[in-house]
Amino acid sequence: METTGRNGVETLSQTSTTGPQEAPSGAVETLVPGLVVVAHPDRRRVGDEAPLLPLADGRPALLSRHQPSFLPPGIERDPRPLADSHLSRRPLRLIPRPGGDIVIDRDGCPTTVEVDGDSVATRRVVSAEEVERGVVLVLAGRITVLLQPVAMLPMVPQAPVAGLVGESLAMQSLRRQIRAAGLLEVPVLVRGETGSGKELVARAVHDARARGGPYLAVNLGALVPSLAASELFGAQRGAYTGADRRRDGYFRRADGGTLFLDEIGEAPVEVQVMLLRTLETGRVRAVGGGDERQVDVQVVAATDADLDAAISAGHFRPALLHRLAGYEIHVPPLRARRDDIARLLLYFLDQEARAVGADLGASDGRAPWPSARTMARLVSYDWPGNVRELKNVARRLVVLRHLEGEVDPRPLLDDLLRPAVAAEPPVDRPPSVSAAGYRRGAGVEDDELLAAMAQHDWQPGPAARALGVSRPAIYRLIERHPTLRTAADLSRDELQAALARHGSVVAAARALQVSEQGLRRRLSTLGLPLPDDTA
Repeated sequence: METTGRNGVETLSQTSTTGPQEAPSGAVETLVPGLVVVAHPDRRRVGDEAPLLPLADGRPALLSRHQPSFLPPGIERDPRPLADSHLSRRPLRLIPRPGGDIVIDRDGCPTTVEVDGDSVATRRVVSAEEVERGVVLVLAGRITVLLQPVAMLPMVPQAPVAGLVGESLAMQSLRRQIRAAGLLEVPVLVRGETGSGKELVARAVHDARARGGPYLAVNLGALVPSLAASELFGAQRGAYTGADRRRDGYFRRADGGTLFLDEIGEAPVEVQVMLLRTLETGRVRAVGGGDERQVDVQVVAATDADLDAAISAGHFRPALLHRLAGYEIHVPPLRARRDDIARLLLYFLDQEARAVGADLGASDGRAPWPSARTMARLVSYDWPGNVRELKNVARRLVVLRHLEGEVDPRPLLDDLLRPAVAAEPPVDRPPSVSAAGYRRGAGVEDDELLAAMAQHDWQPGPAARALGVSRPAIYRLIERHPTLRTAADLSRDELQAALARHGSVVAAARALQVSEQGLRRRLSTLGLPLPDDTA
């Protein structure tokens, strides 16, 4: 029997964590227990890996200042130990047990050790299941490593894919799938949880194709249902009230290139019929007109919905799903590539710091920020909002540190990362109210949030005050809402299309359902010019 393990890798349902394992693409990796650097005083070391080959042979592995040696995945460089003077030369021992459990033994090692947030006095046993998920070790309060299965042999360097950061086995498999999709002239269906990066994958598929041509993206969930057909396929003049001129739809504008249909599960049933016909014939018929036009468009669709359940409920046509899924790509959730969390966080921190002109380096010779324990907590979190949620946390961390003078991220993390039902509220205040007097975000329904955002011109601050929740809570609610987003989530292509269509920042912000101020910041960050007419 096979089960899906860490990083989406197919693993035999035995208790051992070693042996050949199959990635989703069919590539076979031999995995052994190993260590991945999550936090280090030299941030360039984050992501370095060390396979613990003795454990695979049933022998203890040693962890100290001088052993084992680590390498960054896919990079040719001499292996190096952790080499931090705060770590003792006397090693910590990792002792394998039958069945795949590992004993973390401090006997004779003065280096302090925390395992998943708990201090280890002498020894701690971690199960094979915990290792499969990833066990977080903080050493001397300075270095954080993740004990998990890693490739036994050095990885072959892969060509980078724009925007897709990470070196986990799941990301390597994803890049292979993208390259394969780029060789095919069939529709591609991208599946994945909200915030996992499906649009980045769609753009990467387009870039992997040699055909070139335009790339256009449309969120079907954001289209007015009555106008969805004309938006996609075009409309003749007079086809509907307000159609005072002929308009080309997305399919005609994407001729010769790629059309990304996000939230395909939200397509109205009548639009599904037209989509199926266009995919089968390659022809587009404008709404209100009898003429047809042949188009050469590669369709990439994406969804986080259960389309099989939608078919059973009669909301989605099975023939359309079969046509769209000429090639399927599954984007792994962030919790399934835990070793990429630190890599991604540093990438986003640098990105956000550049946007505000901040410096994230240590200024007093101490360990760089964020601390080893902060990184441990972030890696241990399950990230229900995936990469989008992590990016939002990175943005808030930079703002607190450099714009508001806040250097301790713990209060922010307490609010952002604590599950809403984790803590039992004191008996002297209502369960819906936090200790700070704010309403708990868990009590805000999606429709209530949407109404508050619309009433306050999509500005999170005023909407938070109206709802009685904290600012971090409103961002978390937006992150998890099925349709809401912030201006920072908008792509360059989507912004340019909105500005071209609406002519002003104010109108574009209303159409995109983001704040005007946030949209201006996003335009500035991307280096896009502001329209002359901003009324």
